Amino acid sequence: MTTKAFGYATHSATSKLAPFHFERRGLRPDDVMLEILYCGVCHSDLHQARDNWKNSIYPMVPGHEIIGRVVRFGEDVTRFNMGDFAGVGCMVHSCLTCDACEADLEQYCRCGATFTYNAIDPRDGQPTYGGYSDTIVVSERFVVKVPKGLDLKGAAPLLCAGITTWSPLRHWKIGKGGKVAVTGLGGLGHMAIKLAKALGAEVSLFTRSPGKAEDARRLGADAIILSTDASQMEAVKGKFDLIIDTVPYAHDLNRYVATLATSGALALVGYLGPLDPALDTIPLIFGRKSIGGSLIGGMAETQELFDFCGEHGIVSDVEIIRMSEINEAYERLLKSDVKYRFVIDMATLRE
Repeated sequence: MTTKAFGYATHSATSKLAPFHFERRGLRPDDVMLEILYCGVCHSDLHQARDNWKNSIYPMVPGHEIIGRVVRFGEDVTRFNMGDFAGVGCMVHSCLTCDACEADLEQYCRCGATFTYNAIDPRDGQPTYGGYSDTIVVSERFVVKVPKGLDLKGAAPLLCAGITTWSPLRHWKIGKGGKVAVTGLGGLGHMAIKLAKALGAEVSLFTRSPGKAEDARRLGADAIILSTDASQMEAVKGKFDLIIDTVPYAHDLNRYVATLATSGALALVGYLGPLDPALDTIPLIFGRKSIGGSLIGGMAETQELFDFCGEHGIVSDVEIIRMSEINEAYERLLKSDVKYRFVIDMATLRE
């Protein structure tokens, strides 16, 4: 039996988000139902709502940085009890049987992960709807526990901005004494700085804006490097073990490759598309350097992130908005006018 739900949806690439009544599926034996308390606003929500990636399904209820309270669960659920605080990120299902899923890398599922919104659930053929709503129903495997004491509002963006930067830090084995640089100071970049610093790394920020230096240091950056200053770039040549590149548009990677140490890596987490200008492979070959990419994280890794953030008191810097302010928030996102993540207080949904 389905459950009535209420949220905000867009019905076309040019429509504003507006109140929307829809239905969630009934609980399967392994499902958890959350009453949604907070939902982060990711830049990809804006891209999908406006069909920038040409794959949008309408009507669309965006939102994949979801923090809620367990209000119901299926008979086979073992990890959650009534009233538990829990989170749902970018995925709600995968095949669970391919090599990627068996390695707890569900985001790379060979059959394609089912995303939290703008997707079709392969089990029932119904569209998925996201977190700009009052409730959500998700398989237990794709729900994370929120540690006690972690600020719920600031925890919401951990489910995308947090895990997107945590996963490359863990994959490239960053720890105490590692040298990490972050390119771009936004929702992703500010989390990359916080997490790398907490792992014990020496952290630098690449930026074109001198005015960001003070805030970067507040977040934990040890150094700020103006990427437009040739002398500053020369001074860090061959330094970094890992660069986390959060810039969401095409830009010149060659200048950053020069700052990688031997065997260093640059991980792209913000931009989807062809490189422009072209990448010069000579520094890669003669320094065993690599350019890679990383997509969110698997569920075990996401739970690891939440546990780590609970131990270290790490959450995102957020600006709380009312649900009715979402269209204004989208316009501000286009201007990068937020420090550093909008989070919707879902208690305002029915106002």
